[in-house]
Amino acid sequence: MKQLNVLLVDDDIINRKLIRALLSRHKDMINEITEASNGAEALEIVDTNSEINLVLLDILMPILDGKGFLRAFRSHKSNSNTPVIVLTTDDTEKNEVLNFGADDILIKPIKEENLIKHIEYWTQETD
Repeated sequence: MKQLNVLLVDDDIINRKLIRALLSRHKDMINEITEASNGAEALEIVDTNSEINLVLLDILMPILDGKGFLRAFRSHKSNSNTPVIVLTTDDTEKNEVLNFGADDILIKPIKEENLIKHIEYWTQETD
């Protein structure tokens, strides 16, 4: 498996610390974790860092929410193959975020085993 450069987007610093701690246990899979506290900040990061190859995204955030981020992110062809996994407490928006371009959705609280399984699925290399 290739080493992943993850963009973690969540306005809640506690959630970011938790996910970072979970991911940090998987050094064989995770190369770097970059954090953003809202969708606008995340767009700035992806515009300047072409090495991001996985996005973990919250939906409810100030300034630019996850849906706004997805719209803008997916409008660029260069981002079409970058997996986006939404991490949210609200499963009523599942169909909507998938229609906006999310690849998957996980409901908080996030369980490490489940998160890693989904990351492995969406980032597996095909021969």
